[in-house]
Amino acid sequence: MQCNETDSTSGNSTTNADEEDEGPQICRVCGDKATGYHFNVMTCEGCKGFFRRAIKRNARPRCLFRKGACEITRKTRRQCQACRLRKCLESGMRKEMIMSDAAVEQRRALIRRKKREQIGAQPPGAKGLTEEQRTMISELMNAQMKTFDTTFTHFKNFRLPEVLSSSLEIPECLQTPSSREEAAKWSKLREDLCSVKLSLQLRGEDGSVWNYKPPADNSGKEIFSLLPHIADMSTYMFKGIINFAKVISYFRDLPIEDQISLLKGATFELCQLRFNTVFNAETGTWECGRLSYSLEDPSGGFQQLLLQPMLKFHYMLKKLQLHKEEYVLMQAISLFSPDRPGVVQRQVVDQLQERFAITLKAYIECNRPQPAHRWLLGTVQVELEADAEAVLLVCPRSPALVSANQKPQKRA
Repeated sequence: MQCNETDSTSGNSTTNADEEDEGPQICRVCGDKATGYHFNVMTCEGCKGFFRRAIKRNARPRCLFRKGACEITRKTRRQCQACRLRKCLESGMRKEMIMSDAAVEQRRALIRRKKREQIGAQPPGAKGLTEEQRTMISELMNAQMKTFDTTFTHFKNFRLPEVLSSSLEIPECLQTPSSREEAAKWSKLREDLCSVKLSLQLRGEDGSVWNYKPPADNSGKEIFSLLPHIADMSTYMFKGIINFAKVISYFRDLPIEDQISLLKGATFELCQLRFNTVFNAETGTWECGRLSYSLEDPSGGFQQLLLQPMLKFHYMLKKLQLHKEEYVLMQAISLFSPDRPGVVQRQVVDQLQERFAITLKAYIECNRPQPAHRWLLGTVQVELEADAEAVLLVCPRSPALVSANQKPQKRA
Protein backbone atom coordinates (compact mmCIF):
# COMPACT_ATOMS: atom_id res chain seq x y z
CA MET A 1 0.00 0.00 0.00
CA GLN A 2 1.37 3.39 -0.96
CA CYS A 3 0.61 6.53 0.94
CA ASN A 4 1.23 9.67 -1.08
CA GLU A 5 1.37 13.15 0.32
CA THR A 6 -0.91 14.13 -2.54
CA ASP A 7 -3.95 13.43 -0.40
CA SER A 8 -2.67 15.65 2.39
CA THR A 9 -2.77 18.67 0.08
CA SER A 10 -5.95 17.99 -1.80
CA GLY A 11 -7.86 20.43 0.36
CA ASN A 12 -5.30 23.21 -0.03
CA SER A 13 -4.76 23.17 -3.79
CA THR A 14 -7.07 23.29 -6.77
CA THR A 15 -6.61 22.31 -10.36
CA ASN A 16 -6.96 24.95 -13.05
CA ALA A 17 -9.90 24.19 -15.28
CA ASP A 18 -8.03 25.36 -18.36
CA GLU A 19 -5.13 23.04 -17.60
CA GLU A 20 -7.53 20.08 -17.29
CA ASP A 21 -8.97 20.80 -20.69
CA GLU A 22 -5.53 20.93 -22.29
CA GLY A 23 -4.99 17.18 -21.78
CA PRO A 24 -2.03 15.47 -20.03
CA GLN A 25 -0.32 17.63 -17.41
CA ILE A 26 3.45 18.12 -17.24
CA CYS A 27 5.72 18.47 -14.23
CA ARG A 28 6.43 22.12 -13.39
CA VAL A 29 9.99 21.17 -12.35
CA CYS A 30 11.36 18.89 -15.08
CA GLY A 31 8.68 18.75 -17.77
CA ASP A 32 7.98 15.01 -17.38
CA LYS A 33 4.43 13.62 -17.27
CA ALA A 34 2.81 14.80 -14.03
CA THR A 35 0.76 12.49 -11.78
CA GLY A 36 -0.98 15.16 -9.71
CA TYR A 37 -0.47 17.91 -7.18
CA HIS A 38 2.35 17.15 -4.74
CA PHE A 39 3.25 19.65 -2.02
CA ASN A 40 1.12 22.32 -3.72
CA VAL A 41 2.62 21.91 -7.26
CA MET A 42 1.76 19.74 -10.25
CA THR A 43 4.77 17.41 -10.48
CA CYS A 44 5.87 13.96 -11.52
CA GLU A 45 6.53 11.10 -9.09
CA GLY A 46 10.29 11.55 -9.46
CA CYS A 47 10.37 15.22 -8.44
CA LYS A 48 7.90 14.58 -5.64
CA GLY A 49 10.15 11.90 -4.14
CA PHE A 50 13.30 13.99 -4.67
CA PHE A 51 11.81 17.01 -2.89
CA ARG A 52 10.60 14.91 0.05
CA ARG A 53 13.97 13.20 0.50
CA ALA A 54 15.96 16.42 0.18
CA ILE A 55 13.89 18.27 2.78
CA LYS A 56 13.85 15.35 5.24
CA ARG A 57 17.64 15.01 4.99
CA ASN A 58 17.96 18.80 5.40
CA ALA A 59 20.35 18.67 2.43
CA ARG A 60 22.14 21.81 1.17
CA PRO A 61 23.63 20.78 -2.17
CA ARG A 62 25.86 23.13 -4.18
CA CYS A 63 25.84 23.65 -7.93
CA LEU A 64 29.12 22.50 -9.47
CA PHE A 65 28.43 23.43 -13.08
CA ARG A 66 26.82 26.79 -13.94
CA LYS A 67 26.61 28.35 -10.50
CA GLY A 68 22.90 27.80 -9.96
CA ALA A 69 21.72 28.25 -13.54
CA CYS A 70 21.48 24.58 -14.71
CA GLU A 71 18.56 23.75 -16.98
CA ILE A 72 16.31 21.09 -15.38
CA THR A 73 14.65 18.71 -17.82
CA ARG A 74 13.56 15.06 -17.72
CA LYS A 75 16.98 14.03 -19.01
CA THR A 76 19.15 16.41 -16.95
CA ARG A 77 17.26 16.43 -13.62
CA ARG A 78 19.66 13.92 -12.03
CA GLN A 79 22.79 15.90 -12.88
CA CYS A 80 22.46 18.79 -10.41
CA GLN A 81 20.59 18.35 -7.15
CA ALA A 82 21.09 21.97 -6.10
CA CYS A 83 19.41 23.43 -9.18
CA ARG A 84 16.65 20.82 -9.08
CA LEU A 85 15.86 21.70 -5.45
CA ARG A 86 15.95 25.39 -6.33
CA LYS A 87 13.53 24.78 -9.21
CA CYS A 88 11.18 22.88 -6.86
CA LEU A 89 11.07 25.79 -4.42
CA GLU A 90 10.67 28.36 -7.20
CA SER A 91 7.75 26.35 -8.62
CA GLY A 92 5.94 26.70 -5.31
CA MET A 93 6.59 23.39 -3.52
CA ARG A 94 6.17 23.90 0.25
CA LYS A 95 8.36 22.30 2.92
CA GLU A 96 5.69 22.46 5.62
CA MET A 97 3.38 20.13 3.66
CA ILE A 98 5.74 17.17 4.01
CA MET A 99 4.35 14.70 6.54
CA SER A 100 6.57 13.27 9.26
CA ASP A 101 7.26 9.54 9.41
CA ALA A 102 4.91 9.21 12.38
CA ALA A 103 2.12 11.04 10.53
CA VAL A 104 2.62 8.84 7.45
CA GLU A 105 2.40 5.66 9.53
CA GLN A 106 -0.69 6.94 11.31
CA ARG A 107 -2.36 7.72 8.00
CA ARG A 108 -1.51 4.28 6.61
CA ALA A 109 -3.04 2.67 9.69
CA LEU A 110 -6.19 4.73 9.16
CA ILE A 111 -6.41 3.57 5.54
CA ARG A 112 -6.00 -0.07 6.59
CA ARG A 113 -8.69 0.29 9.25
CA LYS A 114 -11.14 1.81 6.78
CA LYS A 115 -10.54 -1.02 4.34
CA ARG A 116 -11.21 -3.59 7.07
CA GLU A 117 -14.43 -1.78 7.97
CA GLN A 118 -15.54 -1.81 4.35
CA ILE A 119 -14.88 -5.54 4.10
CA GLY A 120 -16.73 -6.14 7.37
CA ALA A 121 -19.73 -4.16 6.14
CA GLN A 122 -20.25 -6.56 3.23
CA PRO A 123 -22.86 -9.33 3.63
CA PRO A 124 -21.38 -12.66 4.82
CA GLY A 125 -19.97 -14.56 1.87
CA ALA A 126 -20.87 -11.84 -0.61
CA LYS A 127 -17.32 -11.24 -1.78
CA GLY A 128 -16.12 -13.96 -4.13
CA LEU A 129 -19.47 -15.76 -4.43
CA THR A 130 -21.39 -15.78 -7.66
CA GLU A 131 -25.01 -14.71 -7.83
CA GLU A 132 -26.06 -18.34 -8.30
CA GLN A 133 -24.11 -19.43 -5.20
CA ARG A 134 -25.64 -16.67 -3.10
CA THR A 135 -29.09 -17.74 -4.29
CA MET A 136 -28.36 -21.38 -3.39
CA ILE A 137 -27.23 -20.45 0.12
CA SER A 138 -30.25 -18.19 0.59
CA GLU A 139 -32.64 -20.96 -0.46
CA LEU A 140 -30.99 -23.48 1.87
CA MET A 141 -31.05 -21.06 4.79
CA ASN A 142 -34.72 -20.36 4.15
CA ALA A 143 -35.47 -24.11 4.12
CA GLN A 144 -33.53 -24.60 7.35
CA MET A 145 -35.32 -21.78 9.17
CA LYS A 146 -38.72 -23.10 8.10
CA THR A 147 -38.11 -26.71 9.12
CA PHE A 148 -35.72 -26.69 12.09
CA ASP A 149 -36.08 -24.78 15.34
CA THR A 150 -33.12 -25.18 17.69
CA THR A 151 -35.38 -24.39 20.65
CA PHE A 152 -37.62 -27.41 19.84
CA THR A 153 -40.69 -25.30 20.60
CA HIS A 154 -42.94 -27.46 18.43
CA PHE A 155 -41.79 -30.76 19.93
CA LYS A 156 -44.79 -31.48 22.14
CA ASN A 157 -46.96 -34.37 23.30
CA PHE A 158 -43.96 -36.70 23.51
CA ARG A 159 -43.82 -39.71 25.81
CA LEU A 160 -41.38 -39.71 28.69
CA PRO A 161 -39.60 -42.85 29.90
CA GLU A 162 -40.92 -44.41 33.06
CA VAL A 163 -38.80 -45.38 36.03
CA LEU A 164 -39.15 -49.12 35.82
CA SER A 165 -39.66 -51.34 38.83
CA SER A 166 -38.14 -54.75 39.23
CA SER A 167 -41.59 -56.29 38.82
CA LEU A 168 -42.04 -54.95 35.28
CA GLU A 169 -41.94 -57.70 32.73
CA ILE A 170 -40.34 -57.55 29.30
CA PRO A 171 -42.93 -57.96 26.50
CA GLU A 172 -43.84 -61.57 25.84
CA CYS A 173 -43.01 -61.34 22.14
CA LEU A 174 -39.46 -60.47 23.10
CA GLN A 175 -39.17 -63.08 25.82
CA THR A 176 -40.06 -66.10 23.71
CA PRO A 177 -38.69 -65.74 20.20
CA SER A 178 -40.14 -68.15 17.67
CA SER A 179 -36.75 -69.51 16.58
CA ARG A 180 -33.19 -69.83 17.75
CA GLU A 181 -32.06 -67.32 15.13
CA GLU A 182 -34.48 -64.67 16.42
CA ALA A 183 -33.51 -65.45 19.99
CA ALA A 184 -29.86 -64.88 19.11
CA LYS A 185 -30.72 -61.56 17.43
CA TRP A 186 -32.66 -60.28 20.44
CA SER A 187 -29.93 -61.43 22.79
CA LYS A 188 -27.33 -59.52 20.76
CA LEU A 189 -29.60 -56.44 20.62
CA ARG A 190 -30.08 -56.41 24.38
CA GLU A 191 -26.37 -56.99 24.92
CA ASP A 192 -25.49 -53.99 22.76
CA LEU A 193 -28.15 -51.62 24.06
CA CYS A 194 -27.70 -52.46 27.73
CA SER A 195 -24.38 -50.64 27.64
CA VAL A 196 -26.03 -47.47 26.27
CA LYS A 197 -26.99 -45.30 29.24
CA LEU A 198 -29.05 -42.29 28.16
CA SER A 199 -30.07 -39.76 30.80
CA LEU A 200 -32.69 -37.09 30.17
CA GLN A 201 -33.60 -33.80 31.82
CA LEU A 202 -36.84 -31.89 31.26
CA ARG A 203 -37.23 -28.28 32.41
CA GLY A 204 -40.81 -27.24 33.03
CA GLU A 205 -42.25 -23.87 32.17
CA ASP A 206 -42.63 -23.17 35.88
CA GLY A 207 -38.91 -23.71 36.45
CA SER A 208 -39.20 -27.25 37.76
CA VAL A 209 -36.71 -29.89 36.62
CA TRP A 210 -37.46 -33.56 35.98
CA ASN A 211 -34.54 -35.95 35.67
CA TYR A 212 -34.46 -39.45 34.30
CA LYS A 213 -31.46 -41.67 34.84
CA PRO A 214 -31.34 -45.29 33.71
CA PRO A 215 -31.07 -47.95 36.42
CA ALA A 216 -27.62 -49.13 37.36
CA ASP A 217 -28.32 -52.80 36.61
CA ASN A 218 -28.05 -54.12 33.07
CA SER A 219 -31.28 -56.11 33.02
CA GLY A 220 -32.35 -54.61 29.72
CA LYS A 221 -35.73 -53.45 30.99
CA GLU A 222 -34.78 -49.75 30.70
CA ILE A 223 -34.43 -50.17 26.95
CA PHE A 224 -38.16 -50.60 26.45
CA SER A 225 -38.90 -47.60 28.66
CA LEU A 226 -36.78 -45.30 26.47
CA LEU A 227 -37.98 -46.56 23.09
CA PRO A 228 -41.30 -44.61 22.98
CA HIS A 229 -39.55 -41.30 23.72
CA ILE A 230 -36.76 -42.01 21.23
CA ALA A 231 -39.39 -42.87 18.63
CA ASP A 232 -41.19 -39.55 19.23
CA MET A 233 -37.95 -37.55 18.90
CA SER A 234 -36.94 -39.48 15.76
CA THR A 235 -40.34 -38.89 14.17
CA TYR A 236 -40.11 -35.17 14.91
CA MET A 237 -36.63 -34.92 13.39
CA PHE A 238 -37.49 -37.03 10.35
CA LYS A 239 -40.52 -34.87 9.54
CA GLY A 240 -38.37 -31.76 9.70
CA ILE A 241 -35.79 -33.24 7.32
CA ILE A 242 -38.46 -34.33 4.83
CA ASN A 243 -39.94 -30.82 4.87
CA PHE A 244 -36.43 -29.36 4.52
CA ALA A 245 -35.89 -31.34 1.33
CA LYS A 246 -39.30 -30.41 -0.09
CA VAL A 247 -38.58 -26.68 0.25
CA ILE A 248 -35.43 -26.99 -1.92
CA SER A 249 -36.31 -26.43 -5.59
CA TYR A 250 -33.45 -28.64 -6.83
CA PHE A 251 -34.92 -31.54 -4.84
CA ARG A 252 -38.49 -30.98 -6.05
CA ASP A 253 -37.31 -31.11 -9.66
CA LEU A 254 -36.11 -34.71 -9.25
CA PRO A 255 -38.37 -37.72 -9.94
CA ILE A 256 -40.34 -38.91 -6.92
CA GLU A 257 -38.43 -42.23 -6.95
CA ASP A 258 -35.10 -40.41 -6.59
CA GLN A 259 -36.53 -38.15 -3.89
CA ILE A 260 -37.49 -41.17 -1.81
CA SER A 261 -34.11 -42.86 -2.34
CA LEU A 262 -32.17 -39.73 -1.37
CA LEU A 263 -34.26 -39.18 1.76
CA LYS A 264 -33.89 -42.81 2.83
CA GLY A 265 -30.14 -42.59 2.52
CA ALA A 266 -29.56 -39.15 4.04
CA THR A 267 -32.09 -38.86 6.87
CA PHE A 268 -29.85 -40.23 9.60
CA GLU A 269 -26.86 -38.17 8.43
CA LEU A 270 -28.91 -34.97 8.35
CA CYS A 271 -30.18 -35.77 11.85
CA GLN A 272 -26.59 -35.92 13.09
CA LEU A 273 -25.72 -32.61 11.43
CA ARG A 274 -28.78 -30.94 12.93
CA PHE A 275 -28.17 -32.42 16.36
CA ASN A 276 -24.61 -31.10 16.21
CA THR A 277 -25.92 -27.53 16.14
CA VAL A 278 -27.40 -28.07 19.64
CA PHE A 279 -24.51 -30.15 21.00
CA ASN A 280 -22.62 -28.68 23.94
CA ALA A 281 -19.06 -29.99 23.73
CA GLU A 282 -18.18 -28.70 27.20
CA THR A 283 -20.88 -30.70 29.00
CA GLY A 284 -21.35 -33.48 26.44
CA THR A 285 -25.10 -32.86 26.21
CA TRP A 286 -27.55 -32.25 23.41
CA GLU A 287 -29.59 -29.21 24.50
CA CYS A 288 -32.90 -29.53 22.67
CA GLY A 289 -34.92 -26.68 24.12
CA ARG A 290 -36.38 -27.77 27.46
CA LEU A 291 -34.95 -31.25 26.94
CA SER A 292 -31.33 -32.21 27.52
CA TYR A 293 -29.79 -35.56 26.64
CA SER A 294 -26.47 -37.02 27.72
CA LEU A 295 -24.80 -40.41 27.53
CA GLU A 296 -23.59 -41.97 30.74
CA ASP A 297 -21.22 -44.84 31.33
CA PRO A 298 -21.41 -45.88 34.97
CA SER A 299 -19.78 -49.23 34.30
CA GLY A 300 -16.85 -47.69 32.42
CA GLY A 301 -16.55 -48.46 28.73
CA PHE A 302 -19.83 -48.37 26.86
CA GLN A 303 -20.27 -50.17 23.59
CA GLN A 304 -17.37 -48.76 21.55
CA LEU A 305 -18.58 -49.94 18.16
CA LEU A 306 -21.88 -48.05 18.40
CA LEU A 307 -21.11 -44.84 20.24
CA GLN A 308 -17.47 -43.88 19.90
CA PRO A 309 -17.56 -42.90 16.18
CA MET A 310 -20.74 -40.87 16.63
CA LEU A 311 -19.50 -39.03 19.73
CA LYS A 312 -16.14 -38.33 18.10
CA PHE A 313 -17.99 -36.90 15.10
CA HIS A 314 -19.99 -34.49 17.29
CA TYR A 315 -16.99 -33.35 19.34
CA MET A 316 -14.72 -32.82 16.32
CA LEU A 317 -17.34 -31.08 14.20
CA LYS A 318 -18.29 -28.76 17.05
CA LYS A 319 -14.65 -27.66 17.38
CA LEU A 320 -14.79 -26.24 13.85
CA GLN A 321 -17.27 -23.57 15.00
CA LEU A 322 -19.16 -23.76 11.71
CA HIS A 323 -21.45 -21.01 10.48
CA LYS A 324 -25.13 -21.71 9.87
CA GLU A 325 -24.47 -21.45 6.14
CA GLU A 326 -21.79 -24.14 6.34
CA TYR A 327 -24.14 -26.48 8.23
CA VAL A 328 -26.90 -26.22 5.61
CA LEU A 329 -24.44 -26.67 2.74
CA MET A 330 -23.14 -29.83 4.39
CA GLN A 331 -26.73 -31.05 4.72
CA ALA A 332 -27.29 -30.41 1.01
CA ILE A 333 -24.08 -32.27 0.11
CA SER A 334 -25.25 -35.24 2.17
CA LEU A 335 -28.79 -35.13 0.76
CA PHE A 336 -27.73 -35.02 -2.91
CA SER A 337 -25.57 -38.16 -2.89
CA PRO A 338 -25.63 -40.02 -6.22
CA ASP A 339 -24.48 -43.35 -4.74
CA ARG A 340 -27.65 -43.93 -2.71
CA PRO A 341 -29.35 -47.25 -3.52
CA GLY A 342 -32.24 -46.78 -5.94
CA VAL A 343 -31.17 -43.43 -7.44
CA VAL A 344 -31.91 -43.36 -11.19
CA GLN A 345 -30.68 -39.93 -12.31
CA ARG A 346 -27.22 -40.34 -10.79
CA GLN A 347 -25.54 -37.87 -13.14
CA VAL A 348 -28.02 -35.11 -12.31
CA VAL A 349 -27.67 -35.71 -8.57
CA ASP A 350 -23.89 -35.87 -8.87
CA GLN A 351 -23.80 -32.49 -10.63
CA LEU A 352 -26.01 -30.96 -7.94
CA GLN A 353 -23.78 -32.32 -5.17
CA GLU A 354 -20.71 -30.91 -6.93
CA ARG A 355 -22.33 -27.47 -7.15
CA PHE A 356 -23.11 -27.48 -3.43
CA ALA A 357 -19.57 -28.65 -2.64
CA ILE A 358 -18.03 -25.88 -4.76
CA THR A 359 -20.32 -23.35 -3.06
CA LEU A 360 -19.19 -24.57 0.38
CA LYS A 361 -15.54 -24.28 -0.69
CA ALA A 362 -16.10 -20.74 -2.02
CA TYR A 363 -17.96 -19.71 1.15
CA ILE A 364 -15.16 -20.97 3.40
CA GLU A 365 -12.50 -19.22 1.33
CA CYS A 366 -14.46 -15.96 1.48
CA ASN A 367 -15.24 -16.03 5.20
CA ARG A 368 -12.22 -17.75 6.73
CA PRO A 369 -8.81 -16.01 6.72
CA GLN A 370 -5.68 -17.75 5.49
CA PRO A 371 -4.55 -20.35 6.40
CA ALA A 372 -7.65 -21.24 8.43
CA HIS A 373 -9.87 -21.81 5.40
CA ARG A 374 -7.52 -24.43 3.93
CA TRP A 375 -7.39 -26.26 7.25
CA LEU A 376 -11.19 -26.06 7.57
CA LEU A 377 -11.78 -27.42 4.05
CA GLY A 378 -9.65 -30.48 4.80
CA THR A 379 -11.22 -31.04 8.20
CA VAL A 380 -14.79 -30.76 6.89
CA GLN A 381 -14.00 -33.43 4.30
CA VAL A 382 -12.63 -35.71 7.03
CA GLU A 383 -15.67 -35.12 9.24
CA LEU A 384 -18.07 -35.87 6.38
CA GLU A 385 -16.24 -39.14 5.83
CA ALA A 386 -16.39 -39.83 9.57
CA ASP A 387 -20.13 -39.12 9.47
CA ALA A 388 -20.60 -41.76 6.79
CA GLU A 389 -18.53 -44.24 8.80
CA ALA A 390 -20.56 -43.52 11.93
CA VAL A 391 -23.81 -44.11 10.04
CA LEU A 392 -22.62 -47.49 8.77
CA LEU A 393 -21.45 -48.49 12.24
CA VAL A 394 -24.53 -47.36 14.15
CA CYS A 395 -27.04 -48.69 11.60
CA PRO A 396 -25.18 -51.51 9.81
CA ARG A 397 -28.39 -53.21 8.65
CA SER A 398 -30.55 -50.19 7.94
CA PRO A 399 -32.49 -50.62 4.67
CA ALA A 400 -32.10 -46.89 4.14
CA LEU A 401 -28.36 -47.39 3.70
CA VAL A 402 -27.92 -50.86 2.26
CA SER A 403 -30.11 -52.66 -0.22
CA ALA A 404 -30.82 -56.33 0.10
CA ASN A 405 -27.97 -57.51 -2.13
CA GLN A 406 -25.66 -54.50 -2.06
CA LYS A 407 -22.77 -53.76 0.27
CA PRO A 408 -22.55 -50.31 1.84
CA GLN A 409 -20.50 -47.86 -0.15
CA LYS A 410 -18.06 -45.51 1.54
CA ARG A 411 -18.63 -41.96 0.40
CA ALA A 412 -16.28 -39.01 0.56
